[in-house]
Amino acid sequence: MVEIMDTTLRDGEQTAGVSFNADEKRAIARLLLEELKVNRIEAGSARVSRGEQEAFSRVCAWAADCGRLEAVEALGFVDGGASIDWIASAGGRVMNLLAKGSPRHLAGQLRKSPQEHLDDILRDIRTATGRGLRVNVYLEDWSNGMGSDPAYVFFLVDALKDAPVERVMLPDTLGILEPRRTAEFCRMMVERYPGVRFDFHAHNDYDLAAANACEAVRAGIQGIHTTVNGLGERTGNLPVASAVGILNDHLHAENTLDESRLMHVCRYVETLSGIRIPPNKPLVGEFAFTQTSGVHADGDKKGGLYQNALAPERFGRHREYALGKTSGKANIVQNLEHLGIHLTPDQMKTVTARVVELGDKKENLTPEDLPFIIADVLKGDFPDAPDRIHIVNYSLQLARGMRPVATLRLDIDGTEYEEISAGDGQYDAFMKALWKIYDRLGRRHPLLTDYAVKIPPGGKTDALVETTITWDLDGKGFRTRGIDSDQTEAAIKATVKMLNLIENKLIENERI
Repeated sequence: MVEIMDTTLRDGEQTAGVSFNADEKRAIARLLLEELKVNRIEAGSARVSRGEQEAFSRVCAWAADCGRLEAVEALGFVDGGASIDWIASAGGRVMNLLAKGSPRHLAGQLRKSPQEHLDDILRDIRTATGRGLRVNVYLEDWSNGMGSDPAYVFFLVDALKDAPVERVMLPDTLGILEPRRTAEFCRMMVERYPGVRFDFHAHNDYDLAAANACEAVRAGIQGIHTTVNGLGERTGNLPVASAVGILNDHLHAENTLDESRLMHVCRYVETLSGIRIPPNKPLVGEFAFTQTSGVHADGDKKGGLYQNALAPERFGRHREYALGKTSGKANIVQNLEHLGIHLTPDQMKTVTARVVELGDKKENLTPEDLPFIIADVLKGDFPDAPDRIHIVNYSLQLARGMRPVATLRLDIDGTEYEEISAGDGQYDAFMKALWKIYDRLGRRHPLLTDYAVKIPPGGKTDALVETTITWDLDGKGFRTRGIDSDQTEAAIKATVKMLNLIENKLIENERI
């Protein structure tokens, strides 16, 4: 079995601008161990700060209560026992001791001989095990060590193989490896030390972390390190999503990961870290299962001809068909089937032409825009156009030192309703007034789960703003979009689209 050690809570926090507080670390630890089911987590780094120790202690306390303390690890340093004290006093049981895996790092940072460094390492291992800690050893900059002086690496591991060390961890600290050299170096370690359990720790500087991890496992490495969403210093680490796909589909390697929970964990960490998942990120990106070409949509309809083993349902998702100038009729048909809308051949021809026209103008179309496009181009031919709710007028008041206030008058099926509410912002005040009306009428309303604003480059204050809002209604997710020169007005337009989609039951079978 290939073991997964996730280091989001340690190495992932080295991403510029990312810092998790104690409650967030504990929540992420639970998601990783109980939902995604990684084998181990590296939850902190010794001697960083008092806050780091408090957060690590909270994670350890939670893990002890649920019998998972042995799966929680912390980075420690060869520092005469100071890291050992830090980890032990926080309730930790496992130390990942950071040793120098290349002569360059040894000479440049420690200015010690290889024997002096080895003596220090063995001394700290004895101290740690004497305190009841289990020990793994990182060989920092191992990849450069193997490239420049493998004899130095072997000198260290010759001693570590007989020490009370559970794993020797091989980091490509600077992300310099490519698959061929990864396979060569890892095979040398595995064949020379058949009794040692090795982990491989990839960095992604050349965008080769996933390929390198794949070759490491092929070479016999028994564990790989990941982070959620590839968080990490510089270009980050091996994303756990990439590990899922490689292990299950290419290597067919036994592992404990629950791929059905992958999307949930990645989105949660995205929210806490503030680092957006790129839309084209494999498995978890917004567009990972989106087909744009009309030829592809047609092929899928005729037997899944453009689908691979990465079925979106494995990850709690579904396949989407984008709208644009290359989509054609097949994409539109796929989306209409999801929405439960049926058009005649002539109507379909008219709608397709309009979609292509908008795509040619670089309009960003979504499946949720389709009912509005239909209503616009077919007008009287499409009597179920989503036009049941209108904003008659609204007023947003903002004064220094006071909470924003919104007054809203809404027309629903020809009857007007009015409410007023304060909020934490102008849009929040608007939404609270809106939901007052809905609550008065006993109507259900969705939860806002994401709010994204896109402003084109150039810095013009009158530039059009695109606001995309993601909603959840009874477990069904959908998006609406509004465009205006004012951000709040764009958000309100997106909200009115959402209201009409719900009123016309056009999202009952739709999920994002």
